[in-house]
Amino acid sequence: MIWLSELQKFGVAFTAAGVLFFIFGVLTFFDAALLALGNILFVIGLILIIGPQKTVAFFTRPQKRRGTICFVIGIMLILSKRSFIGFFVECFGILGLFGDFFAVVVQFLRSLPYIGDVLSHPAVAPFIDRIAGVNHLPV
Repeated sequence: MIWLSELQKFGVAFTAAGVLFFIFGVLTFFDAALLALGNILFVIGLILIIGPQKTVAFFTRPQKRRGTICFVIGIMLILSKRSFIGFFVECFGILGLFGDFFAVVVQFLRSLPYIGDVLSHPAVAPFIDRIAGVNHLPV
């Protein structure tokens, strides 16, 4: 089991709430208020999980610069009530920032009881691997 400090536990809760509000914002036809609330909660949660210094270091890495710029512009567009365009710009930024983690997330999900069976199914696995960029090493 992963041991988290109290602050990190709150960070996980804030991040999860941010993702949920972001999904609800999309489901309600790009409601700017829900998307903005989701963005704010997600960023607060990220800061609480990894700390302010590491968050700044993550977002200012040279290879993450394009993702950071798109993420920030997307948030600004959503906050200025241009939620549809801001959503797509922000999604491009999220892919640029967190695209490296998708393979790790897929491998973790495959270790879960029911979800892992679905993601490892021969009809689904190649599609998921291509999207997440999972590389299988020959055994």
